[in-house]
Amino acid sequence: MTLPLQASTGNAVGDFLARYIDPSYAGPLGKAITFLVVAVVLYYVGKGVAVPLVDRVLDRRDLDAHARRPIRKITAIVVLFVAVGVAFAFAGFGNIVTAVATIGAAATLAIGFAMQDVIANFVAGIFIYTDKPFRIGDWIEWDGHSGVVEDISLRVSRVRTFDNELLTVPNSNLTDGVIKNPVAKDKLRVQFEFGIGYDDDIDKATEIIVEEAEKRDDIMDDPGVSVRLSELGNSFVGLKSRFWISDPSRADFVKTRGEYVQAVKERFDEEGIDIPYPTRTLEGGLTVEGEAIDPATFDE
Repeated sequence: MTLPLQASTGNAVGDFLARYIDPSYAGPLGKAITFLVVAVVLYYVGKGVAVPLVDRVLDRRDLDAHARRPIRKITAIVVLFVAVGVAFAFAGFGNIVTAVATIGAAATLAIGFAMQDVIANFVAGIFIYTDKPFRIGDWIEWDGHSGVVEDISLRVSRVRTFDNELLTVPNSNLTDGVIKNPVAKDKLRVQFEFGIGYDDDIDKATEIIVEEAEKRDDIMDDPGVSVRLSELGNSFVGLKSRFWISDPSRADFVKTRGEYVQAVKERFDEEGIDIPYPTRTLEGGLTVEGEAIDPATFDE
Protein backbone atom coordinates (compact mmCIF):
# COMPACT_ATOMS: atom_id res chain seq x y z
CA MET A 1 0.00 0.00 0.00
CA THR A 2 1.35 3.45 -0.95
CA LEU A 3 0.93 6.30 1.58
CA PRO A 4 -0.12 9.71 0.20
CA LEU A 5 2.60 12.28 0.06
CA GLN A 6 2.38 14.99 2.73
CA ALA A 7 1.75 18.45 1.30
CA SER A 8 4.60 20.91 1.83
CA THR A 9 3.91 23.98 3.95
CA GLY A 10 6.70 25.92 2.26
CA ASN A 11 8.67 26.03 5.48
CA ALA A 12 11.01 23.42 7.00
CA VAL A 13 9.73 23.98 10.52
CA GLY A 14 6.16 23.88 9.25
CA ASP A 15 6.81 20.60 7.42
CA PHE A 16 8.17 19.12 10.63
CA LEU A 17 5.17 20.30 12.67
CA ALA A 18 2.78 18.97 10.02
CA ARG A 19 3.75 15.46 11.04
CA TYR A 20 2.08 16.02 14.39
CA ILE A 21 -0.59 18.69 13.90
CA ASP A 22 -3.00 19.84 11.22
CA PRO A 23 -1.00 21.20 8.23
CA SER A 24 -3.26 24.26 8.08
CA TYR A 25 -1.94 25.24 11.50
CA ALA A 26 1.57 23.89 11.04
CA GLY A 27 2.41 26.23 8.14
CA PRO A 28 1.70 29.60 9.87
CA LEU A 29 3.10 28.34 13.16
CA GLY A 30 6.29 27.17 11.48
CA LYS A 31 6.75 30.52 9.77
CA ALA A 32 6.22 32.36 13.03
CA ILE A 33 8.76 30.19 14.85
CA THR A 34 11.27 30.55 12.02
CA PHE A 35 10.79 34.33 11.97
CA LEU A 36 11.29 34.64 15.73
CA VAL A 37 14.36 32.38 15.93
CA VAL A 38 16.10 33.92 12.92
CA ALA A 39 15.35 37.49 14.07
CA VAL A 40 16.70 36.87 17.59
CA VAL A 41 19.82 35.04 16.40
CA LEU A 42 20.64 37.61 13.71
CA TYR A 43 20.05 40.53 16.10
CA TYR A 44 22.39 39.28 18.82
CA VAL A 45 25.03 38.04 16.39
CA GLY A 46 24.86 41.25 14.36
CA LYS A 47 24.95 43.41 17.47
CA GLY A 48 27.92 41.44 18.80
CA VAL A 49 29.81 42.10 15.59
CA ALA A 50 28.63 45.60 14.59
CA VAL A 51 28.80 47.41 17.94
CA PRO A 52 32.45 46.48 18.72
CA LEU A 53 33.34 47.41 15.13
CA VAL A 54 31.68 50.81 15.55
CA ASP A 55 33.46 51.26 18.91
CA ARG A 56 36.82 50.75 17.23
CA VAL A 57 35.95 53.35 14.61
CA LEU A 58 34.86 55.80 17.33
CA ASP A 59 38.08 55.18 19.25
CA ARG A 60 40.11 56.08 16.18
CA ARG A 61 38.14 59.31 15.76
CA ASP A 62 38.46 60.07 19.51
CA LEU A 63 34.81 61.10 19.85
CA ASP A 64 33.38 62.34 23.15
CA ALA A 65 31.27 60.13 25.41
CA HIS A 66 28.07 62.02 24.58
CA ALA A 67 28.62 61.26 20.87
CA ARG A 68 29.34 57.55 21.34
CA ARG A 69 26.07 56.60 23.03
CA PRO A 70 23.65 57.75 20.32
CA ILE A 71 25.82 56.19 17.60
CA ARG A 72 25.81 52.86 19.46
CA LYS A 73 22.04 53.02 19.81
CA ILE A 74 21.59 53.86 16.14
CA THR A 75 23.82 50.90 15.26
CA ALA A 76 21.70 48.56 17.41
CA ILE A 77 18.51 49.87 15.79
CA VAL A 78 19.92 49.31 12.29
CA VAL A 79 20.95 45.76 13.23
CA LEU A 80 17.46 45.09 14.57
CA PHE A 81 15.89 46.48 11.40
CA VAL A 82 18.06 44.26 9.18
CA ALA A 83 17.50 41.19 11.39
CA VAL A 84 13.72 41.58 11.21
CA GLY A 85 13.85 42.08 7.44
CA VAL A 86 16.00 39.00 6.83
CA ALA A 87 13.90 36.90 9.22
CA PHE A 88 10.77 38.10 7.47
CA ALA A 89 12.09 36.83 4.13
CA PHE A 90 13.64 33.66 5.58
CA ALA A 91 10.32 32.66 7.14
CA GLY A 92 8.71 32.74 3.71
CA PHE A 93 6.72 35.95 3.99
CA GLY A 94 8.38 37.37 0.84
CA ASN A 95 11.77 38.33 -0.51
CA ILE A 96 14.08 40.46 1.58
CA VAL A 97 13.55 43.63 -0.45
CA THR A 98 9.80 43.38 -0.05
CA ALA A 99 10.22 42.55 3.63
CA VAL A 100 12.45 45.52 4.35
CA ALA A 101 10.20 47.85 2.37
CA THR A 102 7.10 46.59 4.19
CA ILE A 103 8.69 46.91 7.61
CA GLY A 104 10.05 50.34 6.74
CA ALA A 105 6.66 51.60 5.57
CA ALA A 106 4.94 50.26 8.66
CA ALA A 107 7.58 51.75 10.94
CA THR A 108 7.36 55.11 9.21
CA LEU A 109 3.59 55.20 9.55
CA ALA A 110 3.71 54.24 13.22
CA ILE A 111 6.41 56.74 13.99
CA GLY A 112 4.70 59.51 12.10
CA PHE A 113 1.41 59.22 14.00
CA ALA A 114 2.40 57.96 17.43
CA MET A 115 5.88 59.32 18.06
CA GLN A 116 5.95 62.91 16.87
CA ASP A 117 7.42 64.23 20.11
CA VAL A 118 9.93 61.39 20.22
CA ILE A 119 11.06 62.18 16.67
CA ALA A 120 11.42 65.87 17.53
CA ASN A 121 13.57 65.01 20.54
CA PHE A 122 15.54 62.48 18.50
CA VAL A 123 16.32 65.06 15.82
CA ALA A 124 17.20 67.57 18.55
CA GLY A 125 19.60 65.00 20.02
CA ILE A 126 21.32 64.69 16.65
CA PHE A 127 21.62 68.50 16.48
CA ILE A 128 23.16 68.51 19.97
CA TYR A 129 25.67 65.92 18.76
CA THR A 130 26.58 67.81 15.57
CA ASP A 131 26.41 71.41 16.85
CA LYS A 132 27.93 70.64 20.27
CA PRO A 133 26.33 73.52 22.21
CA PHE A 134 27.37 71.64 25.36
CA ARG A 135 29.02 68.40 26.42
CA ILE A 136 28.83 66.01 29.34
CA GLY A 137 30.30 67.77 32.37
CA ASP A 138 29.44 71.28 31.17
CA TRP A 139 27.55 73.75 33.34
CA ILE A 140 24.58 75.12 31.36
CA GLU A 141 21.69 77.52 32.01
CA TRP A 142 18.32 77.61 30.20
CA ASP A 143 14.76 78.82 30.91
CA GLY A 144 15.57 79.70 34.52
CA HIS A 145 17.28 76.35 35.19
CA SER A 146 20.96 75.57 35.60
CA GLY A 147 23.13 72.56 36.33
CA VAL A 148 25.84 70.19 35.12
CA VAL A 149 25.14 67.86 32.19
CA GLU A 150 25.44 64.23 33.28
CA ASP A 151 24.10 62.39 30.24
CA ILE A 152 23.01 63.09 26.65
CA SER A 153 20.88 60.46 24.92
CA LEU A 154 18.92 60.44 21.70
CA ARG A 155 15.70 61.61 23.37
CA VAL A 156 16.57 63.38 26.62
CA SER A 157 19.48 64.94 28.46
CA ARG A 158 20.00 64.65 32.19
CA VAL A 159 21.20 67.65 34.16
CA ARG A 160 22.21 67.67 37.84
CA THR A 161 21.27 70.96 39.50
CA PHE A 162 23.40 72.60 42.14
CA ASP A 163 20.82 71.51 44.73
CA ASN A 164 21.63 67.90 43.69
CA GLU A 165 18.34 67.47 41.83
CA LEU A 166 18.37 65.43 38.62
CA LEU A 167 16.45 67.05 35.74
CA THR A 168 15.44 64.90 32.76
CA VAL A 169 15.07 67.40 29.93
CA PRO A 170 13.64 66.59 26.46
CA ASN A 171 16.29 67.46 23.91
CA SER A 172 13.89 69.69 21.97
CA ASN A 173 13.68 71.98 25.02
CA LEU A 174 17.42 72.52 24.79
CA THR A 175 17.50 73.24 21.06
CA ASP A 176 14.38 75.40 20.67
CA GLY A 177 15.50 78.07 23.15
CA VAL A 178 18.62 79.91 24.25
CA ILE A 179 21.21 77.90 26.17
CA LYS A 180 23.93 79.62 28.17
CA ASN A 181 27.13 77.61 28.46
CA PRO A 182 29.52 79.61 30.68
CA VAL A 183 32.25 76.95 30.42
CA ALA A 184 32.18 76.42 26.66
CA LYS A 185 35.59 78.07 26.40
CA ASP A 186 38.73 77.72 28.49
CA LYS A 187 38.12 80.88 30.52
CA LEU A 188 35.20 82.78 32.06
CA ARG A 189 34.80 86.47 32.86
CA VAL A 190 33.24 87.26 36.22
CA GLN A 191 31.76 90.61 37.21
CA PHE A 192 30.97 92.09 40.61
CA GLU A 193 29.91 95.60 41.56
CA PHE A 194 31.27 97.10 44.78
CA GLY A 195 29.45 100.08 46.30
CA ILE A 196 31.39 102.75 48.21
CA GLY A 197 30.30 106.00 49.86
CA TYR A 198 30.30 109.35 48.05
CA ASP A 199 32.92 110.67 50.48
CA ASP A 200 35.31 107.75 49.92
CA ASP A 201 38.38 107.85 47.66
CA ILE A 202 37.50 106.20 44.33
CA ASP A 203 41.13 105.76 43.30
CA LYS A 204 42.02 104.11 46.61
CA ALA A 205 39.05 101.74 46.39
CA THR A 206 39.96 100.87 42.79
CA GLU A 207 43.53 100.12 43.85
CA ILE A 208 42.33 97.76 46.59
CA ILE A 209 40.00 95.92 44.21
CA VAL A 210 42.84 95.38 41.71
CA GLU A 211 45.38 94.38 44.37
CA GLU A 212 43.14 91.73 45.91
CA ALA A 213 42.51 90.22 42.46
CA GLU A 214 46.23 90.13 41.66
CA LYS A 215 46.93 88.25 44.91
CA ARG A 216 44.82 85.28 43.84
CA ASP A 217 46.28 82.45 41.76
CA ASP A 218 42.83 81.43 40.51
CA ILE A 219 42.30 84.84 38.85
CA MET A 220 44.14 85.26 35.56
CA ASP A 221 46.85 87.89 35.12
CA ASP A 222 46.30 88.05 31.36
CA PRO A 223 43.78 89.44 30.75
CA GLY A 224 44.04 91.27 34.03
CA VAL A 225 41.35 92.66 36.29
CA SER A 226 39.66 95.91 35.29
CA VAL A 227 37.61 98.32 37.40
CA ARG A 228 35.20 100.92 36.03
CA LEU A 229 32.84 103.39 37.68
CA SER A 230 29.49 101.89 36.73
CA GLU A 231 26.80 103.69 38.72
CA LEU A 232 26.02 106.75 40.83
CA GLY A 233 23.30 105.42 43.07
CA ASN A 234 21.16 107.16 45.68
CA SER A 235 23.51 106.18 48.47
CA PHE A 236 26.63 104.69 46.84
CA VAL A 237 29.13 104.92 44.02
CA GLY A 238 29.30 101.66 42.04
CA LEU A 239 32.69 100.25 40.99
CA LYS A 240 32.36 97.20 38.75
CA SER A 241 35.23 94.72 38.82
CA ARG A 242 35.76 92.40 35.84
CA PHE A 243 38.20 89.51 36.04
CA TRP A 244 38.84 86.15 34.36
CA ILE A 245 39.24 82.62 35.68
CA SER A 246 40.71 79.75 33.66
CA ASP A 247 39.26 76.23 33.19
CA PRO A 248 36.02 77.36 34.84
CA SER A 249 33.45 75.23 36.58
CA ARG A 250 30.47 76.18 38.69
CA ALA A 251 32.32 75.32 41.90
CA ASP A 252 35.39 77.33 40.88
CA PHE A 253 33.27 80.31 39.87
CA VAL A 254 31.33 80.48 43.16
CA LYS A 255 34.40 79.84 45.36
CA THR A 256 36.64 82.35 43.56
CA ARG A 257 34.06 85.12 43.50
CA GLY A 258 33.06 84.61 47.14
CA GLU A 259 36.60 84.61 48.50
CA TYR A 260 37.60 87.58 46.34
CA VAL A 261 34.64 89.70 47.42
CA GLN A 262 35.30 88.83 51.07
CA ALA A 263 38.96 89.87 50.73
CA VAL A 264 37.98 93.22 49.18
CA LYS A 265 35.41 93.85 51.92
CA GLU A 266 38.00 93.18 54.63
CA ARG A 267 40.49 95.57 52.96
CA PHE A 268 37.79 98.24 52.70
CA ASP A 269 37.20 97.88 56.45
CA GLU A 270 40.92 98.19 57.17
CA GLU A 271 41.29 101.29 54.97
CA GLY A 272 38.14 102.95 56.30
CA ILE A 273 36.23 102.74 53.03
CA ASP A 274 32.53 102.57 53.69
CA ILE A 275 30.04 100.25 51.98
CA PRO A 276 26.90 102.27 52.71
CA TYR A 277 23.48 100.96 53.53
CA PRO A 278 20.48 102.22 51.58
CA THR A 279 18.89 105.19 53.36
CA ARG A 280 15.25 106.19 53.53
CA THR A 281 13.73 109.49 54.69
CA LEU A 282 10.32 109.29 56.36
CA GLU A 283 8.14 112.36 56.76
CA GLY A 284 4.86 112.85 58.60
CA GLY A 285 3.41 113.01 62.08
CA LEU A 286 2.12 110.72 64.81
CA THR A 287 -1.28 110.59 66.46
CA VAL A 288 -1.44 109.50 70.11
CA GLU A 289 -4.86 108.98 71.75
CA GLY A 290 -6.50 111.08 69.09
CA GLU A 291 -4.14 114.06 69.37
CA ALA A 292 -1.78 115.05 66.57
CA ILE A 293 1.86 115.58 67.52
CA ASP A 294 3.94 118.12 65.66
CA PRO A 295 7.21 116.49 64.47
CA ALA A 296 9.04 119.75 65.35
CA THR A 297 8.43 119.05 69.05
CA PHE A 298 10.77 116.03 68.88
CA ASP A 299 13.72 118.41 68.72
CA GLU A 300 12.76 120.19 71.91
